[in-house]
Amino acid sequence: MAPKGWFNLEAVGGTIPETQFFEGDSAFKFLSLTRTQRLYGFVACYAIGFILSLLGTIMLFVAGLVSFAILFAFGTVISLIGTGFLIGFKKQLILMFKPVRIAATIVFLAMIGLIFVGAFVIGNGVVCIIFVVLEYLAFLWYTLSYIPYARTAVLRVFGLS
Repeated sequence: MAPKGWFNLEAVGGTIPETQFFEGDSAFKFLSLTRTQRLYGFVACYAIGFILSLLGTIMLFVAGLVSFAILFAFGTVISLIGTGFLIGFKKQLILMFKPVRIAATIVFLAMIGLIFVGAFVIGNGVVCIIFVVLEYLAFLWYTLSYIPYARTAVLRVFGLS
């Protein structure tokens, strides 16, 4: 009997509209990775990205803004690379710039750049933290676009809809 539940990877194929995780042209298809191996790659990239971002945050208080900006940005980019294991880089870029996500994507990417501006040009940790918070909010809004009615639900919770 097939496993039931929301995290049944074998039943996922072709059922998620628009993204179809684990199917099609994964960026690592040439490596002939299995679904499980690609999931491990995805989780590993997210874990490494989280650790680098966390180290960057610690460096903000210990070593300074330059270490923070570099580690935090690399952490964010490595986390994004993890999606290549699931759906491929080309497909990820196409999905990122769909009309429903383009504003969140642009804000997200701009905040990564502005973290460097805050660290290298302005030299102010508070400004960097503001950019980090805005980056996370943009990423949250971007992520919610993949879940049907999630953005509407969030807007209703905050009384904005």
